[in-house]
Amino acid sequence: MALWIILPVLLCAVSFIGCWTVYGLALSYNHICSLNTWEYRNSCHPNETGNCCTMNNIPTVSASGTNFPENSLFTATISAGSFLFLVFCVFHHAHILDRNSVHSLLSKIALIMGCVVSASAFMAGNCNPAELVLLHYLGAAVSFVFVCLYMIILTSLTTRCMLTGCEQVLYPLRIILTIIQVSATILYGIFFIQEHYFYKQISAVFEWFLCVNLELYELSYSVEFYFFSSSMLSVLLAKKEEEKPLILS
Repeated sequence: MALWIILPVLLCAVSFIGCWTVYGLALSYNHICSLNTWEYRNSCHPNETGNCCTMNNIPTVSASGTNFPENSLFTATISAGSFLFLVFCVFHHAHILDRNSVHSLLSKIALIMGCVVSASAFMAGNCNPAELVLLHYLGAAVSFVFVCLYMIILTSLTTRCMLTGCEQVLYPLRIILTIIQVSATILYGIFFIQEHYFYKQISAVFEWFLCVNLELYELSYSVEFYFFSSSMLSVLLAKKEEEKPLILS
């Protein structure tokens, strides 16, 4: 049923529109500075007019959703995105179990990775960095690392399972997106731990770039979900054949 294509499209739409709307709100309230701002100060005068940028205004994804009123939308976006990502992981696993169960073990490992990403992203989105700093950054760090592992495994499954017949196009595309995600995550981590505002600003740009790259990767699975059918959901509840174990076994 082609209707299932809505899931990856909705996942990308919620993440993209929600996060960039939060960024726009935070920018309009002067809670953060623009991503193209490269001039920062150590402090601002109380009566100074205009937007003064300090290290507290670095436009990271987290900083964009720290203050009211954008915090509520940020939490809702991350919560909805985490749930949809979890559903995406489960349905993709069901697709592999039904169409190519010989790779069920590798798919189950990917499912576990995806569940970790969903849970850690949910924790990061619901733990305000201004109040629960440790939990927020722990959740964010785990989600960034495990999403790279998840993408590596899913990219490997693309050429192993042959679910759509379009793998000659999808496989190289996903290799490129995965390499970009892993490389950018490493660079993001290196720049993020630096103290100078210039490197902090670069890390913020990398963070937004990582989000967009992940959304493009997820959108590429619209092809697989086009071939998904409701009958495949039966493998989530019971064995359809002897070699197809329960998803949670």
